[in-house]
Amino acid sequence: MAARTNPIKTSPIPSVWARQQREPDQPALSRATIVREAIAMLDADGIEALSMRKLGARLNAGATSLYRHVATKDELMELAVDEVFAEIALPPADSPAGSPDWRAAATAAARSFRTTALRHPWLASVLGQAGLAYLGPNLMSFTERLAALFTAAGFPEPSRAIDTVLSYVIGMSTTEAAWLTTVARSGETEAAFIARLMPAAQRAAAGHEHLAGAYAAAEVLDPAEIRDGKFAYGLEVVLDGLALRLPR
Repeated sequence: MAARTNPIKTSPIPSVWARQQREPDQPALSRATIVREAIAMLDADGIEALSMRKLGARLNAGATSLYRHVATKDELMELAVDEVFAEIALPPADSPAGSPDWRAAATAAARSFRTTALRHPWLASVLGQAGLAYLGPNLMSFTERLAALFTAAGFPEPSRAIDTVLSYVIGMSTTEAAWLTTVARSGETEAAFIARLMPAAQRAAAGHEHLAGAYAAAEVLDPAEIRDGKFAYGLEVVLDGLALRLPR
């Protein structure tokens, strides 16, 4: 008698993009409504403040009702990330091959990404943690358009060019968003917050020539302009390096 074999059981992939959406049984409470409210909570109070219970209370619905549309908080974060990516301006998809405009398009996309990340301070810090967020339609569309741009420009490895640009933008945006969150919690403007910290910073920098000079210059400049300049400078350096990878 042949031995019976047990079928191999596979666990479902833990991602909202890997399962079929259920038909809603509460028309007034849609997935889109849930995601929009979650983003509002994230923007206002950060990741730590978001929970399915609190979100349900804001929507006048129990957590059980939310779970009919979104299975877990992790899935909710995937959806929130993808929804926010719809706000990022996409580069043109029809740049001619070898066109020097690839730099202008890449710069516009990077700046739009930064603007979006600062508008949603939680975004950059969760990109590597939000499950399979890269399978979301908006994020995939953004990546596809970047791939088309770098391919048309003639890069032999467009995916690596994309990774290089996005790594810079995400790194800078994460640091900048954290700083702006600290400023916001102080209840002061950025200029007032810096002015209050400057005396202590200048005392600490005494005897350090370059740091003392940098603090003295920062004292008379607009903080937003300083941040803009830092981002633009670094992005130019990154694009200069990528340009060297183009076939001559």
